Amino acid sequence: MSDAERPTVLVRRLDAGVPLPRYAHPGDAGADLATAEDVELAPGQRRLVRTGIALAVPEGWACFVHPRSGLAAREGLTIVNAPGTVDAGYRGEVMVCLLNTDTSRTVILRRGDLIAQLVFQSVGSADFAEVDTLPASARGTGGHGSTGGVIGWVDDTIPTGEGGGRNL
Repeated sequence: MSDAERPTVLVRRLDAGVPLPRYAHPGDAGADLATAEDVELAPGQRRLVRTGIALAVPEGWACFVHPRSGLAAREGLTIVNAPGTVDAGYRGEVMVCLLNTDTSRTVILRRGDLIAQLVFQSVGSADFAEVDTLPASARGTGGHGSTGGVIGWVDDTIPTGEGGGRNL
């Protein structure tokens, strides 16, 4: 995306000590977002966590709040409504609904820890027209696992790992 296509997102810092969102590396899709508070999440617990920032997302764009893969892998921490959506018209504090999926360990986060990533996407709106029937499609009404599990996609040409397991 060229700089001309990049939106300018206005950020209001609601807490002077919290860092602004930032990209860790050139070309990253997600900008890192920090917590504005210390958080302790017991196993299975979820909590709405403050970030100390509010955004003005430009019209025609939306901000999606994604989990951080490292926190998911190391701590079992995810976002309940992933991805969360920050609409262009919303001006309140960006909040992140975190969930500790680990069944035995408490997750402890300190103020300033990176807890999520913000991904900005151009979006369109739709007009809705009620009809009595929908046009046919190749997929039809199949959904929620109708295409099968992993086994349905694996054939004999995929090599197996040591011990006979598949490398998926």
